[in-house]
Amino acid sequence: MIGMFMTAALATVVIAFGALVRLILGPTNPDRVVAVDTINTLTVAVLILLSVLYEQFIFIDVAIVYALLSFVSTLYIAKHIGGEL
Repeated sequence: MIGMFMTAALATVVIAFGALVRLILGPTNPDRVVAVDTINTLTVAVLILLSVLYEQFIFIDVAIVYALLSFVSTLYIAKHIGGEL
């Protein structure tokens, strides 16, 4: 059971490195914003997986707060790129 969760967490981290490449190489700012949002979403997924693995429910609370902050920051950056700020 532990191996399954660790494999899922490892796969999620590998996908996050793919998004990191897009963040560095992305030709436009919206590409970079999408890459950062993808990395944030995958971070929340890893926190949930670790919460289930270690049976520590505080990780879920941290994941919820992190997801909320990620959402707000993505909205702010989108408004900034759109010229509304």
